[in-house]
Amino acid sequence: MRARQRPRQPRATKRLHQPNTRFNEEEFALIKSAAARCNLSVAGFLARAALAAARDLDRTSAEIADEREVITALFDSRRRLGWAGSNLNQAVKALNSGADAPQLDAAVAAVRRAADTAHAAATRLIERHGA
Repeated sequence: MRARQRPRQPRATKRLHQPNTRFNEEEFALIKSAAARCNLSVAGFLARAALAAARDLDRTSAEIADEREVITALFDSRRRLGWAGSNLNQAVKALNSGADAPQLDAAVAAVRRAADTAHAAATRLIERHGA
């Protein structure tokens, strides 16, 4: 009995391009697991996922932009924490030397806002990456 052979694809629909990608162990394990859950090979999963992302650029760019926004917010909050922390240190130094520090409440509030922003951005980033 002869093995059944799949019919060959016509040249017009045949996939001729084979781009290469590189993943670390954790990324590859995640992709391999996702492919298995979809009953696809890793290559088939990557092809379908890439095509789905390319066909819905509004969603894809929103996902990428959202991550960029989170990272930008983290860097911005780091800068603000440094500035606010410096102001807080100056106010505490003034208090310790017996001077008035009318800007103390504003400095504490600025530190809290910057810390809350950093915490929210870090939380969003961690949730996105499932860590």
